[in-house]
Amino acid sequence: MSFWEEFISYILRGWITTLEILAISIPLSILLGLSLAVARVYGNWFISMIAGGFVVLLRGLPLVVTLLIVFFALPKLGIYFSPFWAAVTAFIMCSGAYQSEYVRGAIRSIDVGQSLAAQALGMNRLQEVIHIILPQAFRRALPGITNEIIYLILYSSLAYLVGVQELFAVAKHFNSLQLRPIEIFSTTALIYAFMATIATLFFRKLEEKLKIPGLETA
Repeated sequence: MSFWEEFISYILRGWITTLEILAISIPLSILLGLSLAVARVYGNWFISMIAGGFVVLLRGLPLVVTLLIVFFALPKLGIYFSPFWAAVTAFIMCSGAYQSEYVRGAIRSIDVGQSLAAQALGMNRLQEVIHIILPQAFRRALPGITNEIIYLILYSSLAYLVGVQELFAVAKHFNSLQLRPIEIFSTTALIYAFMATIATLFFRKLEEKLKIPGLETA
């Protein structure tokens, strides 16, 4: 088997694992970000304090530290994760914490008249948040969320630290066997760049789709 045939078979296995990590982490981190933002803005003092403390803690820790805590420290408390799920859990928590700040700022930027109009129509607070506030806040926060998703794609390479055989881990292992770093790591870099570009184009299309005619900013 030639170098490239063997390399492609290796790299595809790692790439599939990376895509599996991202397929779970991206939507759940967005959901966590929305939930934390709503909890901080609309929750009572206790819920807001818990959500705020979670965000402050996760934003204050490097992602690699969070990853190692989830995989190595939590088992001491009786909480066990496989390498794959430790990585997914750490990525969701960290990315969700950062995304919540974009959403919270977007919620705060919505005119209070929107809330008053919802109340005048007989909506309760839950209906107001789901049908009036969040759709607008999500549109405004989407550029920031997109940025965090790009970071998440790139930081998924840190999963190798806990033994996940994802794209970077496979490339690193294969290079130790073949000692051809230029070909191996250049190809790996191009794959990460490709994934980031696809994500950027997807969210740009989503921004265009969610744009409300007449409300665009110059």
